[in-house]
Amino acid sequence: MRTWSTPEVVKLTGVTSRTLRHYDAIGLLQPAATGHGGMRHYREAELLRLQRILLLKRLDLPLGTIAEILEGGLAEAEALKRHLAELREERDRLARLTATVEATIRQLEGDQTMTPETWFDGLDAAKHAEWEAEARRRWGDAAVDASDAAVRAMSPEERRAIPTKFDELHRRLAEVREAGEPADSAAAQAVVADHYEFIERLWGTTPTAQAYRGLGALYTDDPAFTATYDAVATGLAAYLREGMDAYADANL
Repeated sequence: MRTWSTPEVVKLTGVTSRTLRHYDAIGLLQPAATGHGGMRHYREAELLRLQRILLLKRLDLPLGTIAEILEGGLAEAEALKRHLAELREERDRLARLTATVEATIRQLEGDQTMTPETWFDGLDAAKHAEWEAEARRRWGDAAVDASDAAVRAMSPEERRAIPTKFDELHRRLAEVREAGEPADSAAAQAVVADHYEFIERLWGTTPTAQAYRGLGALYTDDPAFTATYDAVATGLAAYLREGMDAYADANL
C-alpha cells in the first residue's frame, strides 16, 4: 500500500513538518507508521483526514472542535452553527465599539458631545460584571478584592499598558504554537511563565496551582474569552489552557 513520508506530505499539502508533529502530539492526525529516525509515513486514510482538517481550519474552527467532528462526537453543522453565533456576537460587539470610538474622536475634536450613557457602548460592562461574579465564585471575594487593589495601585500608564502586555503574550504564544511546539515544550512554557508572572502582578497575590488551572479553564469555558484568544490564532485558548495546566503541574 502506497505511503507518503513527511517531506512528501509537506510538498503535497504545504503543511509544515512542525505542524504535522503538533497534530500527532495532540492526537489529531497520527501517522500510519514511524520509520527510522522518527520519519513519519502516511497512507491515503491519513491524507484524507488531513484534507478535512485543513478544510475545517479554513472555516476558522478550533482544533479541539475539529477533533470532535472527526471523531464523530460533534456534527459539523452543529459546530458551524455554534461558531457562527460566536462570530455574530463578536461582530455586533465590534460594531458598537467602532461607533463608540468614532463618537469619541468627534468629541475630542469638538464636533460632538457624548453623554455618559454612551461612553461604555461596546465595552461589555454587563459581561465584565458577569466575569467578576464568576471570578468571585471561582476564587472568592478576597482574591478578587486583592486584584482590584493591585490594579488600582498601578499608575495610569501601567494600567493602559495591560492590554498591550496581553497582546504581546498572545502573539508570542501563537508564534510558538504555529511553529508546531507542544504546549508543554520549553518554548511554550517560557511564554506561559511570563503569563503567570503577569497574572501574579494583576492579582496582587501568588496564584495557586488550582487557581491558575481555573483561570485556564475560564479561557476555554467562556465563549467570549475563547473568541478573544482564537481571534489571535485558531485554537489558541485551548493551547494556552494546556500550557497553563502543564506549568501548574511542573511549578506550582
